[in-house]
Amino acid sequence: MFDLFGGDDRVALLVDGPNLLRDEFDVDFEDVRAVARPDVARVYLDHRAPSALVEAVETNGMEPVVTSGDVDVRLAVDATAYAVEGFDITVATRDADFKPVLARANEEGAQTKVIGVSESFSAALESVADEVVFLDE
Repeated sequence: MFDLFGGDDRVALLVDGPNLLRDEFDVDFEDVRAVARPDVARVYLDHRAPSALVEAVETNGMEPVVTSGDVDVRLAVDATAYAVEGFDITVATRDADFKPVLARANEEGAQTKVIGVSESFSAALESVADEVVFLDE
């Protein structure tokens, strides 16, 4: 199988916490990291995130980014910056709001991957990402 993310490429994994880290999805950080194989791993959370979640993010070797503003905006700005810096972009989400970010990353020459769960997953993401991986299949 051709590996879009092999070789010397640097990968930024950006996790949309409020959208994906829900009890009903039972997302495991180890599974997300195994699929992404990131050089940079950040989990975006809003200010209401429980301290136990922030601790779990850190325990799993990821950087929590807690924001009082819109999580989507912060993640999108960071994803664009990483793409401009030459990183491939992996976004863990179900949210179609990230379609423009993935399109912009592609324009910068980045390979793009979306990690998600099949329930309520946006088909718009599949149309722009180079690869989509469902954790629940």
